[in-house]
Amino acid sequence: MESIREMLERHRECAGEVAAVRPVFKGVEGYDVYNPTAPFEYGGKRMICARVEKRDSEVSQAVFFEETQKDVYQAAEGWERYPLQDPSITRVLGHYVLGGTEVFPHPEDPRRMCWHTVFYYGTGPQRLERLSQGPDGMKDVRLVELADGRIGIFTRPQGEKGGRGKIGFTIVKDFAGVTAGAMEDAPLLDLFGEEEWGGVNEACLLPDGRVGVLGHIACFEPEEVRHYYPMAFVFDPRTGEHTQPGILAERREFLPGPSKRPDLEDVLFSGGLVRGEGKAVLYVGVSDCEIQYMVVPDPFSGV
Repeated sequence: MESIREMLERHRECAGEVAAVRPVFKGVEGYDVYNPTAPFEYGGKRMICARVEKRDSEVSQAVFFEETQKDVYQAAEGWERYPLQDPSITRVLGHYVLGGTEVFPHPEDPRRMCWHTVFYYGTGPQRLERLSQGPDGMKDVRLVELADGRIGIFTRPQGEKGGRGKIGFTIVKDFAGVTAGAMEDAPLLDLFGEEEWGGVNEACLLPDGRVGVLGHIACFEPEEVRHYYPMAFVFDPRTGEHTQPGILAERREFLPGPSKRPDLEDVLFSGGLVRGEGKAVLYVGVSDCEIQYMVVPDPFSGV
C-alpha cells in the first residue's frame, strides 16, 4: 500500500504536458457549477449532471445540462432538479441511477447538519423516482452492475469503522438489496493509511469481469488544508483483490481559478471518465468552484 506522497511522486515521474479545458455552463448564472458526472448521451444529446450552488452556501442542486456547442452546456429545460450534492449517474439493470449526497438537519440537534447518500432511478434520466438511501453520515456510495447481473455497492463509512473515510464493497442481488444495512455491513478494502481518506466516484464493468474504479484520495496538511487527488484502480469483485491505486492528476496541472474557501484550493474531486483508445478524458470538480477536464492515460487499459 503506497502513501499519497509515494503515489504523487510516481505520477509526477510520468505526467506529461496536457492542456486542461474549462467548459462553460449557462442557465444558472450567479451559481457555481462543479463536481460533475462524466458526460453521457441521451436522446441524441450530450448531457452532464453537476452540483450547482452559491459560492457562500452548501445548499445544492444536482442539475442536468445539455451541450449546445463544443464545451458549452445549457441547463436542460423540463428536466427535474434534485436536492443533492456531488451527483453520479450510471446504468444498472436497464435503469438510469442517479446518486448524490442529501443534506438535512441533524435529528438530535437541528443546529447541526447531517447527510446520507440517496439514489433515484428510472428507465430514462429525465424523470426519476427515489430508490433508497444510505446510512446517515455516509457519502460517496456508488453502484455498478456486475458481469453476473448482480449489483456491486462501493461504500465510504467514517468514524469508528472507517476513520476519516475508507472504501467498502458488497454485492446484492437486485435493487431491493440496495439498503442502508447492506452498505453498513460492507467489508473494507485496504487502500489508505490512517491519516488518508477517499471514496469512489464512478465504477465501470470491464470486459474481464473486473471493475474499473475512479475515485479520490485525500489528506490534510497543517492548518487543515485539504489535498484531494483523482485516483483509479481495478477491483475484482469475485476475489476482493485490487491493483495499486494511482493518482491521475493534481491541481497544478489544471487552469488557475477561484476556490470556495482557502482550504479548498488544492481540491480535485473526480467526476467521471470518458474512455477512448488508450486515453481517457477526466472530468473533475476544481476547488469546489468549477469544472475542468483533461486527457490522461486510460487507467484501465491493459491492466
